[in-house]
Amino acid sequence: MNISFLDSLLLPFQFEFMTDAFILGMCISLLCSLFSCFLILKGQSLIGDALSHSVLPGIIIAHALKIPLTIGAFASGIFSIYATKHIRDRSSLKDDTILGVVFTGLFALGLVLFAKIPTDLHLDHILFGNILGIERTDFWEALIICFFCFLFFIFYFRSLTICHFDEVFARTIGMNTSFFRYALLVLVALLIITSIKALGILLVIALLITPGCTGHLLTKKMGHMLFVSAIVGVLACLLGIYISFFIDASPSASIVLVQTSLLVILVGIGKLKKLISNSIG
Repeated sequence: MNISFLDSLLLPFQFEFMTDAFILGMCISLLCSLFSCFLILKGQSLIGDALSHSVLPGIIIAHALKIPLTIGAFASGIFSIYATKHIRDRSSLKDDTILGVVFTGLFALGLVLFAKIPTDLHLDHILFGNILGIERTDFWEALIICFFCFLFFIFYFRSLTICHFDEVFARTIGMNTSFFRYALLVLVALLIITSIKALGILLVIALLITPGCTGHLLTKKMGHMLFVSAIVGVLACLLGIYISFFIDASPSASIVLVQTSLLVILVGIGKLKKLISNSIG
């Protein structure tokens, strides 16, 4: 094989900003893929959408007050969770309706604040991320948050699963179902906040939906679904960043396109197998 061709294939790994993007993207996609299985199976995929949009006003206010953006985004995300619970407990509206009202209202508030508060923040970076230009402090902060979320997931996986899918049984054995239900939302909020700096508000939603859908398409067992989702999420992230380097495109958009392509291909293969089996039968 031509040496120059090998050098060109390995060219992205010669740049520090690319290796940082690969490491950070892999960690974020792994965690998002794992939690996406819970959201998909419970029919709560809209929660990721709601939380990702609702953090915008917190980011703007935090920047205006010159405090870490993560604190503002997290406070805004927690507020959206509380607002949703507050409205749900005092009305007959369904969860998806409440989420739609809360996250669109907060996102609109964020856009108004962005227009009225002087800031040097780039709206494109907030909406679409900037994984190739992420600052060193944000890089390590994101890795620490991912590590914390992973530890919580590993140690409390059984409790999260029981409380999320069989709340009645969890109560009968004395488990604090409210704690684990909202702990999951807080962890998802942390992941979204971490992912926004790299992938943006609009595209981080795909990381919390597509891998879980792909895993659910291939298997119905929770353990297998987690494994498939994690593999698909990490592979799509690495391929997306790698391809974006050569085609000079947005890494976050490339990641989402690879994820979507994998899902479409698997759906096509599944339908083809059904056609073949029906024709044979």
